[in-house]
Amino acid sequence: MTLPDTPPQGGGLPPEAPRTPGSRPPRQSRTGLTSTGARKAASKSARSRSREFGLQALYQHLVGRNALADIDLFTRDLAGFSKCDVAHYDALLTGCVAEAPALDALLVPLLDRRIEEISPIEHAVMWIAAYEFSHCLEIPWRVVLNESIELAKEFGGTDGHKYVNGVLNKLAPRLRAAEVAADRAAPRERG
Repeated sequence: MTLPDTPPQGGGLPPEAPRTPGSRPPRQSRTGLTSTGARKAASKSARSRSREFGLQALYQHLVGRNALADIDLFTRDLAGFSKCDVAHYDALLTGCVAEAPALDALLVPLLDRRIEEISPIEHAVMWIAAYEFSHCLEIPWRVVLNESIELAKEFGGTDGHKYVNGVLNKLAPRLRAAEVAADRAAPRERG
């Protein structure tokens, strides 16, 4: 069966432009974004949601110094928690809290101020990224970076995402040297 070259009647989508092997798909529309540029809830993956809930729990840990079990119980009761990747949330929360001194040791040399002067939101976002760079090797470094920027945009201060981006762009080559080098050496298509 041959498909017609014209789009279906009724205003269907135009046919996709042919792609060459190795080319990137066309950019998606920005309709899944809020006015701040953050993704709308409906367009978020379960893993993205787990990072959001992890961020909220880590914020409580950093600001309130509440018991981890209490923070976890409270967070699991929040609306929408059932839509997150619970295993990833568990790994982020328990891993970041358990490895907090080691994660801070990775971040401190890259900061332009004392760690105590960093917003708790940006601090928690950078913990999540440092943890994922170190322990979640199946997640590409650029995904970790982009997800962290999205978290900082949505929950952090006005330009907090720019600071997070700057720090994590220095951290990624230290923790994922081969992956970052290969990615940066690969030719990119400009669209």
